[in-house]
Amino acid sequence: MPTTKAKASKAQGAKRERTEKESGALKELFVDSLKDILWAEKHLTKSLKKMAKAATSEQLKTAFEEHLTQTENQITRLESVFESIGEKATAKKCDAMEGLIKEAEELIEETEDGTEVRDVALISAAQKVEHYEIATYGTLRALAGTLGFTEAQALLEETLNEEKEADVLLTEIAENAVNEEASLE
Repeated sequence: MPTTKAKASKAQGAKRERTEKESGALKELFVDSLKDILWAEKHLTKSLKKMAKAATSEQLKTAFEEHLTQTENQITRLESVFESIGEKATAKKCDAMEGLIKEAEELIEETEDGTEVRDVALISAAQKVEHYEIATYGTLRALAGTLGFTEAQALLEETLNEEKEADVLLTEIAENAVNEEASLE
């Protein structure tokens, strides 16, 4: 008959085994999500070029162009995240971003060229993308911390902050000019 001490030791061993197994699954989810956002960022670069070209407001064009450069840097940073955790940087199709990009392209087609109404539509589409990215990078940053990937966590935090700043800038452009001008068209 096992002693109480032996039972406790066996229970701790089972708990340790379960925790390692769960961490394996959690790391797998983390890596899969990194692959997803890498695909998303790569495809977003193409869409940002189209959005900048379609924008009427010079301020909005500039914001899209600057975010394009930032997104290219974020791709490089994501590659560093993969490297920091010993994984190969590979992309996996992101259905969510594909849908958001498709919606943005449809809005461009459905709105009149050279109008502030188009800019309102572009800002709306861009903010949907930013909110998706904020949610994704927030989750990834938290998972990196849980998994003990401190370098990855810091890199993801940097990108998360940039995405939040981009969202604030889009709101400012909308509220300080574009929305009012669109209401007068």
